[in-house]
Amino acid sequence: QVQLVESGGGLVQPGGSLRLSCAASGSIFSIYAMGWYRQAPGKQRELVAAISSGGSTYYADSVKGRFIISRDNAKNTVYLQMNSLKPEDTAVYYCNADLSIVVVTTYWDDFGSWGQGTQVTVSS
Repeated sequence: QVQLVESGGGLVQPGGSLRLSCAASGSIFSIYAMGWYRQAPGKQRELVAAISSGGSTYYADSVKGRFIISRDNAKNTVYLQMNSLKPEDTAVYYCNADLSIVVVTTYWDDFGSWGQGTQVTVSS
């Protein structure tokens, strides 16, 4: 089981950038597929981006070309670089992990637990 802590959120103007971090502990981080998710007020949680243990990446259409997911296995951390932010990116952002990229990208709604997340607010 891996424990995860998200950080890096904040208030940013439209068009700005933020980098989120998700620090992992408690298991062998490098073998896990990782995902970033977000939940806006009044909306369901959605997958934003995912990265496999081998480094393959997946992006939701709404963030393609603007967000970049990466991982540093030496630091047990996955990042989400968010560029050209829009007001509709405002949400609480969460990370989660599984040994299977299929679970991270398709069956993530079955995750039993979520961290506190980090708030991202895009506003002028």
